[in-house]
Amino acid sequence: MAKYLVIVESPTKVKTIKKFLGSSYEVAATNGHVRDLPKSSLGIDIEHGYEPKYITIRGKGDVLAHLRKEVKKAEKIYLATDPDREGEAISWHLLYALKLEDKLEEKKVYRITFNEITKNAVKESLKNAREINMNLVDAQQARRMLDRMVGYRISPLLWNKIKRGLSAGRVQSVALRIICDREDEINAFVPEEYWSLDVSLKVKGEKKTVTAKYYGSLKEKKCIRDRAQADAVMASLKDAEYTVREVKKGERLRKAPLPFTTSTLQQEANKALNYSAQKTMRLAQQLYEGVDLKGEGTVGLITYLRTDSTRVSVEAQAAAADFIGKNYGTPYLSAAQEEKKSSQKIQDAHEAIRPTDVGRTPDGVKEQMPRDLFRLYQLIWKRFMASRMSPARYETTSVKIQAADSIFTVAASALQFDGFIKVYNPRDEEAEANTLTVGLDRDSSLSFVAFDPQQHFTQPPAHYTEASLVRELEELGVGRPSTYAPTISLIMGRHYVVKEGKNLYVTELGEAVNNMMKEAFPSIVDVHFTASMEKLLDSVEEGEVKWKTVVSNFYPDLEEAVETAEKALEHISIEDEVSEEVCELCGRQMVIKYGPHGRFLACPGFPDCRNTKPYFEKIGVACPKCGKDIVLKKTKKGRKYYGCIDNPDCDFMVWQKPSGEICPDCGSLLLVKGSKLVCANAECGYHTLSELSGKT
Repeated sequence: MAKYLVIVESPTKVKTIKKFLGSSYEVAATNGHVRDLPKSSLGIDIEHGYEPKYITIRGKGDVLAHLRKEVKKAEKIYLATDPDREGEAISWHLLYALKLEDKLEEKKVYRITFNEITKNAVKESLKNAREINMNLVDAQQARRMLDRMVGYRISPLLWNKIKRGLSAGRVQSVALRIICDREDEINAFVPEEYWSLDVSLKVKGEKKTVTAKYYGSLKEKKCIRDRAQADAVMASLKDAEYTVREVKKGERLRKAPLPFTTSTLQQEANKALNYSAQKTMRLAQQLYEGVDLKGEGTVGLITYLRTDSTRVSVEAQAAAADFIGKNYGTPYLSAAQEEKKSSQKIQDAHEAIRPTDVGRTPDGVKEQMPRDLFRLYQLIWKRFMASRMSPARYETTSVKIQAADSIFTVAASALQFDGFIKVYNPRDEEAEANTLTVGLDRDSSLSFVAFDPQQHFTQPPAHYTEASLVRELEELGVGRPSTYAPTISLIMGRHYVVKEGKNLYVTELGEAVNNMMKEAFPSIVDVHFTASMEKLLDSVEEGEVKWKTVVSNFYPDLEEAVETAEKALEHISIEDEVSEEVCELCGRQMVIKYGPHGRFLACPGFPDCRNTKPYFEKIGVACPKCGKDIVLKKTKKGRKYYGCIDNPDCDFMVWQKPSGEICPDCGSLLLVKGSKLVCANAECGYHTLSELSGKT
C-alpha cells in the first residue's frame, strides 16, 4: 500500500512520475486550479482588508473528493504542482481545499518542484522538499485580484456603450493599444523618395565586373533624394577616373544565440515555423510533460517551458560539451557562455528551455512524434546546442573607390568558420557570405562600364506579427512571457484583432474598444503605468512589498476612474444609430449594431423581423472604374479597406481612404495619409499637403 502521495497538476504527468517513484508512492492530479474567485461577483471584500473570497471551481468536486480519499491513506503528502507562481498558488489552495492545515503543522505536507520530468530530477526534488513559498503565492494573488478588478469594473461599461460580451484587461487592453498605435503610425506614414546609385566597373585582368554603391563625397555620406540629384551625380562623373582609395580587411564574429526563454521560443517558433504563441505553448507543454518513446515509455523531452532565465545547469553544460566534442570536434566548443543581461528581475529560478537529454537528437525521435511536435523539439534542441558552440567567423573586406569628389563603396564577407551555424541559423539572421569575386587592391586599374540608378520609397513601420508583438511586450515590461499567448488569443477571440498571413490587424470593433479605453481609462492602457505595476508585482514576489498594499493602493484609483467614466459617458446615447437603409421586409429604418466582426445593419423590429445585412460606410467618393460609390468594407478576417459598393462586379479596392482628388501626374486617386495626400499608384510617388499646395 502506498505510503506517500504526490499531487501534480496534469494527468499526463501521473504515469511518468509513478514509474519513477515505485509502489510506495501514489500520484494524483488536480487538473489545474481547484479554487478561484467567483465568476458572478467581484469576489474581493473591499470593506474588510481586501480579502479574496475563494470558492471551489465548478466541476472540481469529484477531483477533490478523490484527492481527500488519497490524503487519508497517505503518511506524507508532496505538493508537486508546476514550479512557478501559478503552481505555488495551486499548492497553497490545495492546503485549504483538502483541509491539510493540521497536517502542515504535523510536518506531513511538503512542497516539491522539478524543472524537468526525469527520474533524477523528481527523486532529487523529494530530497529538497520545502514549505510553500508565500511570496510566490502572494504575487499570484495580487496579479489575479488586479486583473479581476480591471475586468469586473470596466467590462460592463464596454457592454453598455458598445456591445455585450466585450472585455477589458490589465494586459490585454495595453496589447490592443500597442497594435492600434502601430496601425495609426502606418496609416499616417507618408513615403519619401530616395535613389540608390550603383556603378559597374571593369577591373583590369579580371573577367567579372565589380559593383560599387554610391556613398557620398570625400567629406560626408549623402542621400540622393530624387532623379534630378541622381542625374547630377552621374553628370559630374562623366569621364571621371575611378581609383581604389582604400582596402580594409577584417574579421567579424557572429556570436551564438542564447538558449530559449518562454518569450524567445514564442518569437522564433512564429518566425521559423509559423506557429502561433498559443500553439507553441501547447506543444511545449506536451514536450515537457512527456512523449511516448519506443523502449522508454513516456519521457519528458524538455525542461520547464515558463521561464525568463537563460541559465543552464552545470550538468547540462557538461553533457552538451561532451556531445559537441564527439560529434563536431573541439573547435566547435564555446570558450565561454553568457547569460541574458536584463534590468528586470528574473521571474523564476529556472533554467533556460533545453532538451532534458542532448543524446535524444531530432533524428533519433523524428519517427516517434507528430510533425508539429517534432519541429518544435528540433528547434529547441538545435537552439540549445548552438548556444553551447563557438561563434561563426567571417573575413570582411571593405573597399572605397574614388571618382572625382565622389566615393563609392564595396563591402563583402566570406565565411571562414561556421561555428554554431553548423547546427542552427535563425531565420531573421540568415546572411549568406557575400564574397568579393574579383581581386581589388590599391594598384587595381578600374574602368567605367555603366551606372544603375534605382528609385526607392521609404516604407512604413511593419504591422505587428505575433513574434514582434511578444518582443515588444517583453521589451516594454508589460505582462510576463507566460501570459503573452493567452493575451494574444484573447484579443483575437474577442475579434479586436485579426491575423492575415503573419500580420495582426485591428478591427473596427477593436478600434472602438481602444478609443473608449483611451478616453475613459488612460492609465489602464498606459504602457509605462502597466510596466511600473509589473515591477511592483515583482517586488511582491521578492518579499519587498506586501501584496495587499499593492491591491489597496490600486483599487480606489480604479474605482474613481470608473465613476468618472460613468459620469462622462452618461451623455453618450446607447441607443442604436439609425441608418439611411430601409428594411425591405417590413419598411422600418434599419439601425447600426456591433457584431464580432464590426458593424452591421439590423431591423429594429427584432424579434418580429430578423432582417440583417452588411453595413457599408459611404465616403462620398466615386469609384474610378465604374463611377458607383466607394464604401468602407472589411476582409473576411475583419481588416478594413475601401472598395466599390458594386463588388464583385467591380474589383476596385485600396487600403487607405480615397480623398476624391486626382493625381495631376498620372490620373490615379489620391489617398489620405495623415496630413498628406498620396498617389494610389506606388510607382508614381506623388504626394502633397492636404490643401494640394503642390509637390513636396
